[in-house]
Amino acid sequence: MGSSNDKIQIRSQHLDGAEVSWFAPICSDDYEFLGVPDSKYKSSWSHTSDIVKTADKMGFKNILCPSSFQVGQDTLSFVAAMAPQTENINLLAAIRCGEIHPPMLARTIATLDHMLEGRLTINIISSDLPGETLPSEVRYSRSREVIKILKQAFDEEKIDFKGEHYDLELKTTDPTKPYQKGGPLLYFGGYSPAAKELCAEFCDVYLMWPEPEEKLRAHMEEMTALAAKYGRKIDFGLRVHAIVRDTEEEAREYANRLVSKLDDEKGDEIRSRALDSKSLGVSLQSSNRDKADNDGFVEPLLWTGVGRARSGCGAALVGTADQIVERIEQYQQMGMRAFIFSGYPHKKECEIFGEKVLPKLKTITLAKELERVPDVVPDTPLGGGLRV
Repeated sequence: MGSSNDKIQIRSQHLDGAEVSWFAPICSDDYEFLGVPDSKYKSSWSHTSDIVKTADKMGFKNILCPSSFQVGQDTLSFVAAMAPQTENINLLAAIRCGEIHPPMLARTIATLDHMLEGRLTINIISSDLPGETLPSEVRYSRSREVIKILKQAFDEEKIDFKGEHYDLELKTTDPTKPYQKGGPLLYFGGYSPAAKELCAEFCDVYLMWPEPEEKLRAHMEEMTALAAKYGRKIDFGLRVHAIVRDTEEEAREYANRLVSKLDDEKGDEIRSRALDSKSLGVSLQSSNRDKADNDGFVEPLLWTGVGRARSGCGAALVGTADQIVERIEQYQQMGMRAFIFSGYPHKKECEIFGEKVLPKLKTITLAKELERVPDVVPDTPLGGGLRV
């Protein structure tokens, strides 16, 4: 499906399918009732690995593994452990720039990419590291340098980099050669001018949080123009929750049930403990709630109630399978090619979405469609190359 707006240009214009993904709540974000902790939904290995394996079985093409400093699991450790337990699904690993020395981060990514045989994707994050508070421009400056170093590590024979944050010289990049051509696709979300500029210059998929369509379109038009400055086109994606039921009334009833035990003070506590709780993107999600009707809907099907107890993505598509499919197709017409869904509890809603919605969609894996994944094991030191 092409874009219906000439001001929105995408790299994957030729594709008529979408990468439909799920979410792994490895950072303590799974509930039956929002804001009410329940031990059976905690971020244990057994629980969250079961969600990933369920998403793989249901046919989701990718799964977001987030990063945050709160009770839960380390992202890269979790992704490594899931590699041999999954067959088809990609793993979208969140990387907090600055957390790991860039050459070692490149080696870690290359290792994971080979373990997964090209099923690795990367979500670039520029939030504060635990215990620090830096201006937005500084954080994105650091991220820009990390990405530049990663690209040298993946594509060139040596690392030679001098910047404000890093001064590196390495004569070989053999330890950092990934499975995929050019390394895993870089997914990115951010709303500040510095964030959008970074994504336009270096990243592959710009992820947005749910907002009314005219605002999503405005972000996409702006990103198209920014990417064009660098002679590039990027792709667009949407991170959003979903509640799918046989009737719209049942879906709305479940949404109300989800927040029926939520204490507003507990919701504030949950939102404030995230490292991105004061970001521009989070403030935009809060604005959606302020503009919603008495039932929490900011536009038809888009319910903001989930944001009362969650920092970040704060709205859900609520309706029947056909309604959700129609909305996804509308987003595709706008130019979106990637969707990351979730629901509470995550395993049950993964199964419902997988049974009711996925069969009605043509799904793809972006990395394969964009020819990043080789047909045979590459001649890298960790692949088919000679031992050095």
